[in-house]
Amino acid sequence: MPNGPLSLPARLCLLAWDLDPTRAAPVVRAGALADLARRGLLVDDGGIVTPRDLDSRTGDPALDGLLELVSESFPHDWRTWVTLHARHTLDAVREHLVAEGVLRAEKHRVLGVFPSVDHVLADTARADALRAEARRVLSGAAAPADVSDTTATALTLATAADLPLPASGTPPTPQAPPAFTTILHELETALRNTIPAGSAPRGR
Repeated sequence: MPNGPLSLPARLCLLAWDLDPTRAAPVVRAGALADLARRGLLVDDGGIVTPRDLDSRTGDPALDGLLELVSESFPHDWRTWVTLHARHTLDAVREHLVAEGVLRAEKHRVLGVFPSVDHVLADTARADALRAEARRVLSGAAAPADVSDTTATALTLATAADLPLPASGTPPTPQAPPAFTTILHELETALRNTIPAGSAPRGR
């Protein structure tokens, strides 16, 4: 997708922008898990999500935060990690997007007392480009060979989560090793089973 260096969970965060965080968080978490698995930093060990190397880092705060969380937590399978503390990953992705200038954080107080932060799209062109590419791929206008594995993975997860995408259709299958394909299937199944139907009211 034409969005520069944005990570897979950052792309999904923008594709899920109009959703309530409760619904968006598992999608973004699934993207982070897929990104780390695609990099070989998380592997499947008998169905359990396992860090390949406890010292490995990506340089992306959201991905590294998830690596640390998995490393320090009780072992869980892929489907559990899609929802377990998923809001932490969503918040970290948003903070990174603020640092990149894609989002803008606007602080205010609820009832004039409780501090809160709303996130606003600052780079609408980036989000528009993502949705335009999603439309092109899902409508069949793009040849499967021209679709990157990252784009195919993002749209596979977005479709499994029933995100309100700009077109319907089946995304191309990522060209990936069998081990990653198995993990991606687990993430798809988890999203289909855990994402509430329909869009909840937006809350930032």
